[in-house]
Amino acid sequence: MTYVSGFVCAVPATNRQAYIDSARAGEPLFREFGAARQVEAWDDDVPKGERTDFRRAVKATPEEKIVFSWHEYASKSAADDATKKIMSDPRMEELGKDMPFDGQRMIWGGFDGILEKGRRGKAGYIDGSLVPTPKDSKDAYLSYANTVADILTEHGATRIVDAWSDNIPDGKVTDFRRSVNAGADEAVVFSWVEWPSKAVRDAAWQKIFTDPRMHQGNPPQDESRRVSGGFVPVMDA
Repeated sequence: MTYVSGFVCAVPATNRQAYIDSARAGEPLFREFGAARQVEAWDDDVPKGERTDFRRAVKATPEEKIVFSWHEYASKSAADDATKKIMSDPRMEELGKDMPFDGQRMIWGGFDGILEKGRRGKAGYIDGSLVPTPKDSKDAYLSYANTVADILTEHGATRIVDAWSDNIPDGKVTDFRRSVNAGADEAVVFSWVEWPSKAVRDAAWQKIFTDPRMHQGNPPQDESRRVSGGFVPVMDA
């Protein structure tokens, strides 16, 4: 099962191309360190939530856009080895000297893949989300996620991944736990849905929301604190 390093950051809208250029410059290094895939997805349909949302998660200003990003690794050990290299390689230090965003507000962490359905391939559109759930609810969450993944694939999603928090450090300004107001007894799930296009995604969600299977049972996660949004991939390596 895939191990995921997940990231969310706020980038000035005027720095969009600079961000893409920076990500492309770093991609050969991450690949050298062991990343099997690196995806950078740009803010497109990121709504304001009543309790939580992506903008509040990274304290975004009105002039900033949200980037939802992840690196995929074959295993946790591969990801840990990559992290050591990232922290010690002088090329990474040089790359980080002129970041086109505020790194102090970026949230990042490691997540164990618990569900993976569909085929790997370049996505045309991405739905990303974060949600808190009790630490002892993994089996119940996985049962819920499997049902939802089946519904999503029926309506055109090409790949669904749910990953359970494993190493999500506390940040000075922002972090994954604060993004969803997670309690000490809660885990955070980092997940995404890949679609062939935004048009397919928009049409699918109209049907998905009315599917009775979406409203059966009693899933363990707190949906009122889910952070979600739609993103356009700007790099998929």
